[in-house]
Amino acid sequence: MIGDAPQHTGSVDAAAPAPRILLRGVSKTFGNHKDGGGTLALANVDLTVRDGAFVSLLGPSGCGKTTILRMVNGLIAPDTGTITVSGQAPAPGPDMGFVFQSFRLIPWSSVRGNVEFALVETIPDKAERRARADRYIELVGLTRFADAYPSELSGGMKQRVALARALASEPAILLLDEPFASIDAQTRELMQIELMRLWTLRKSVALFVTHSVDEAILLSDQIVLMGPRPGRVLEVIDVGLDRPRWTYDVRAEPRFIELRSYLWDRIRTLVLTDPQSDFYGRDLSTNI
Repeated sequence: MIGDAPQHTGSVDAAAPAPRILLRGVSKTFGNHKDGGGTLALANVDLTVRDGAFVSLLGPSGCGKTTILRMVNGLIAPDTGTITVSGQAPAPGPDMGFVFQSFRLIPWSSVRGNVEFALVETIPDKAERRARADRYIELVGLTRFADAYPSELSGGMKQRVALARALASEPAILLLDEPFASIDAQTRELMQIELMRLWTLRKSVALFVTHSVDEAILLSDQIVLMGPRPGRVLEVIDVGLDRPRWTYDVRAEPRFIELRSYLWDRIRTLVLTDPQSDFYGRDLSTNI
């Protein structure tokens, strides 16, 4: 039964390999919290992500999913608790790729230039840098557009450039913050397959933020279900679907359907019982 899915207890199996990402007792408040004010975004979060795993953070808006990514990347620090990445304090660098929802491409630079930009510090040789960039541009299917500028690309193409840029440094960890939220539904499904294909080639650790239940199930080895503000880990669910998951038929598998029903019910209950939600206390089961 889904309801009997393994709960996140914070314990670590001593026989298992050391985790690539580890959060213990992490809390974060934004604003002036010295006098008791501010907004508590995360409260006592424990999270373990092991090598080669694709893990999705799923939950209502405002539960701190993006905040976790930013802390893992070292962009912000927790107020309490500890975070280690590959056994060290988190810090931005070439070993960590970040894919944003808003693409964040350099508008005056070509596709090739955008990808090469991520390699300037690690590959000083121009010819080698160009060769590496071209290889990843080819992997995302944009060789014909290597000299095009972002203004000449569709949303899906821009997202592929962002993926190529993040992957070109060949990072051990890939952080993805709702990367497909701003593209159309058909392109989103194609990009999900593209991401799975590229992740399979590299088997980097992937920590993925999404609001889409179907997307989380399709992509992930594990789904971390988070509760509304202050964000906290409610449970960690093993997806348990065989890979690869290239075809649409995977959505018809009993396990996929069971997970979707369970997660939607959990999230719906969280939203309707959260006093901070616009839907708090509403009965959404009745017809209008």
